[in-house]
Amino acid sequence: MSAGKRTGKTVVPEVMVPVIATKAEFDLVKERIDAMATAVVKETGAKVVYQVGTMIALPRASLMAGEIAKTAEFFSFGTNDLTQTTFGISRDDAASFLGPYTARGILEVDPFVSIDREGVGELVRIGVERGRKTKPKLKVGICGEHGGDPVSVAFCHQIGLDYMSCSPFRVPIARLAAAQAALGKNAATQA
Repeated sequence: MSAGKRTGKTVVPEVMVPVIATKAEFDLVKERIDAMATAVVKETGAKVVYQVGTMIALPRASLMAGEIAKTAEFFSFGTNDLTQTTFGISRDDAASFLGPYTARGILEVDPFVSIDREGVGELVRIGVERGRKTKPKLKVGICGEHGGDPVSVAFCHQIGLDYMSCSPFRVPIARLAAAQAALGKNAATQA
């Protein structure tokens, strides 16, 4: 039994294409998704309502967001991967040198803990602006551990994101931070 049949609410699946760099790449994958949906309709007779979007995890995708938004129905900024690709460092190796970087003031904070507003955050901001210039009602959000960091949540609220996702154990912190951001209590000034 489908969730819609159990709850009476319309369920619209969102299919996310990860780690793309170009609109052509996204369109190629979307074409295959759409073909599969068409095959399901032919086989079952049931209409499949869904959306296809992309995870923006590469700096180039952020810069090309206006073009990508022509066919993508939503964006989810993969901030963990976007941080890795922007800084050119692996999360797995970062622990071995980020402590001294923050201790010496090279970086203000570990960029895998709290979003780097000047670099990664600027790429997210650019992606949101360019995507919404093409498609004003484009649904945008982030997925990654930054979604559970109060300072990052405040930043995401400030630039107009629609949603955030994070690990389940971080959800209570994220919800509180989102409520504070909505009430104008900016976590960035409290950090």
